[in-house]
Parts: sequence; structure tokens; C-alpha cells
Amino acid sequence: MKINKSTIRMWSRIGSRATYGMAALALGEKYEDLIILTGDTSTSAGLDRFKKKYPKKFLDVGIAEQNMIGIAAGLSSEGLQVVTSTFSPFQTMRCCEQIKVNIGYMNHKICMVGLASGLVLGPLGYTHCCIEDVSIMRSIPGITVISPADCAATVKAAFKSLEHENSVYIRLTGGAPNPPVYNDDFEFTIGKANVLREGNDISIIACGTMVYNAIEAADLLKTGKLEATVIDMHTIKPIDINIIEQISKSTNLIVTLEEHSIIGGLGSAVSEYLCTLKNKPPLLALGLPDEYGSAGEYKSLLEKRQLLPNQIANNIVNRFYSID
Repeated sequence: MKINKSTIRMWSRIGSRATYGMAALALGEKYEDLIILTGDTSTSAGLDRFKKKYPKKFLDVGIAEQNMIGIAAGLSSEGLQVVTSTFSPFQTMRCCEQIKVNIGYMNHKICMVGLASGLVLGPLGYTHCCIEDVSIMRSIPGITVISPADCAATVKAAFKSLEHENSVYIRLTGGAPNPPVYNDDFEFTIGKANVLREGNDISIIACGTMVYNAIEAADLLKTGKLEATVIDMHTIKPIDINIIEQISKSTNLIVTLEEHSIIGGLGSAVSEYLCTLKNKPPLLALGLPDEYGSAGEYKSLLEKRQLLPNQIANNIVNRFYSID
């Protein structure tokens, strides 16, 4: 798939789910042994064209996500490249035991795509919002966890995941339009973070939709004479320990930013390694609190949780100037 300014603009307009569907078409052409399973989400996952073009490579199991994982494991055991896709809470939480036993324990390789994670399905409430999936998936041995920053990164993640030796969970966040972080082709290596800008005062490590918000917040901080490094930590497991160690020596405050619970997600992954280092800077973990809330529109839920760029910048300023 060509990644350039034109395709990135188009993908940004249609959002990550539809972009995943377009990536699937290209994967179907590249891999003869590919099969994509879905739990009654072919339209929601942007897979209708894939289903028509590659009917023998597509299976809709209906609203039976646990069975979907069992079927996927069986197909993987026969040497097929297998991708599963459904909404994030049903892909991960509903199938937790099946993922542990059939994928983690039995070591079958599958790429799992969690659609519309985070708060984007806010009008449907917290049955459909997924704020726990990263913590669940990174606790299961043998599973790599990726949270792409934008639609171009979603395409990169889809292709890299099929080349990867382990099972992968791809966490898609945000709606449509989905603002681009990357405006042209770029390097994407599983397990290696991308440094988007550099500053000596603060380092912001973000994933998913929050990478764009981190960039916006860094622009606001710059007007207040604070220079921020912004890091796209697209791979949460395995976490890029080299970049964490590097910024721990060159910055006065590390901030993690995620559209996920602050328990068990990106912030936890960073702090688990940071605490092994000597003379490290303080860590400010920004994300979703340990509670559920009421349903609401996406932007209003982000605002309520202090995850809009101006709110992020204000929280960082308050923490930075409170450091002894």
C-alpha cells in the first residue's frame, strides 16, 4: 500500500476502522493464506469490500466472539494467517479466557483488531467504551500490544503484525475524521517508539489518539516557554525501554498520556521500567480514572476526563512547577 500525503488525507477523513478495511484488501492480495474473521462487524470494520472480493478468505461468525477466537486458533494451527476483528470490549474482555488458553498458552499466532476502543462509542455507554483492554492484553504472555496514533499508523500496524513472530493486539481509537500525526511515509518498527519532536523540559509519551493531542499540548506549552519532547509509543508491549532510559536522563518531567485507564495501561508500562532506574524524573500519568461514568459524546467525555490539549497542557504546567 502506498503511504503518501494524498492517501493519508483520505484515510484521515474516513477514520481508522474504514482504513483498516482498506488495509485488509491489500493484505488479501499479498497473503494467499490469509483469513479474516469477524463477529458480526463486517460493515463496522470496513470489511464489506474484502468480503466481496475474497469470499473464501472471510468468515463472519456472528455475535459469538468467544467461538471466533477458538475458530481462529484452529485455523492458525493449520498454518493460516488469521486476523480477527470486532469491537474492543468484545474482542478482549469477552474473550479473555479464550485468548489466554488458545492464543497465549497454546501459542497460536493471531492478529486481533479491537475496533473503536477508548471513548469513541460514548453514546452507547461503558458497555461499548473500552478502557481496560491494554491492561488485559499485555498481561497475557506472548501477545504484543499496539495502539496506532493515526490511520497511516493503522496501515503500518496491520502489515507489520502479519510479519511479526508473536500474536498481536491492535487497538484502534478515535472516530472520523481522525487527525493525522504522520503526514508522509515513516518508519514503523514494532517495539521501537517514534520521537516526533524534541524538547529539554518535559517528555510526553503518548499512544493512540492521544499522540495528536500530545502534539497540540506541546504547541501550547511552547507558548509558555516550556519545550516538550513528544513520543509516539505505538507499541505498549514490548515497551521501548531504550527511549524511556534516554529521556529519563535528559528531561525534568515524564508525562504519559492515554485514552485508557491509568491502571495497567501505558502509564503503568512506563512506570514499571522507570522505577528500576536511578535518578529518574517524576512521572505524571494522564488518562482515564479508575471509575465508570455516564454515556456521552466523544469530545465531551474527553473534556470531562481532562484529555483535551489545553487541559493536558494545564495539568502538565501545574505539575512541572510543583516539582521541588
